[in-house]
Amino acid sequence: MARRGEELREHILWTAKDVFLRMGFERASMDEVAAAAATSKRSLYAHFESKEKLFLEVIEFVRGLLLMRLKMPGEYSKRPAEALVRFCGRYLEVLLYEGSIRLCRMAAAEAERFPEGAAQLFDVMFTEVHARLEAYLRATFKLSARASAGAAHRLLGRILYPRFPRALFGVDPLAPSFDDDHLSPDFDLKPVRQAVADLIGSLG
Repeated sequence: MARRGEELREHILWTAKDVFLRMGFERASMDEVAAAAATSKRSLYAHFESKEKLFLEVIEFVRGLLLMRLKMPGEYSKRPAEALVRFCGRYLEVLLYEGSIRLCRMAAAEAERFPEGAAQLFDVMFTEVHARLEAYLRATFKLSARASAGAAHRLLGRILYPRFPRALFGVDPLAPSFDDDHLSPDFDLKPVRQAVADLIGSLG
């Protein structure tokens, strides 16, 4: 049975995401998206009036997916240290995924043309993660807003460097996949555990 309405719209977004990541914004076309989605150009334009609008909708779609997969720190464990380790580990795992890195590269390349899209992606990949960490640290360790913000900043710095920039600039190989629902059991958490232990130790 042919997809219709919201089901078709979501299918197009999934497909367009893959097309943009594979071809880049310039080379991707609405013809290419329609063919990959096995739908007509008429149906495609009924949902998205232009390639530019479709691109921005894809970024917003990805934003929702990332936040859903990341969850909140407290959902990972009742033990604060383990909750922080698993939240930060999951965050880093998702960030090092091939699709995430390609999306970062594409958003940076198109930032002048689509500043709103680049800002949305930055918000979900960095600002929102910082906010979730800050809120958890403030509530769990009874910190002030300033102290919790600083603690979240220090922890994210330790988590991201050097693995994220090395992946972003192609120094290290990218992860071809990750589990949609759970942190992979073979993901290396040792640096994350050390960063979390050092942070908690610094909080007294």
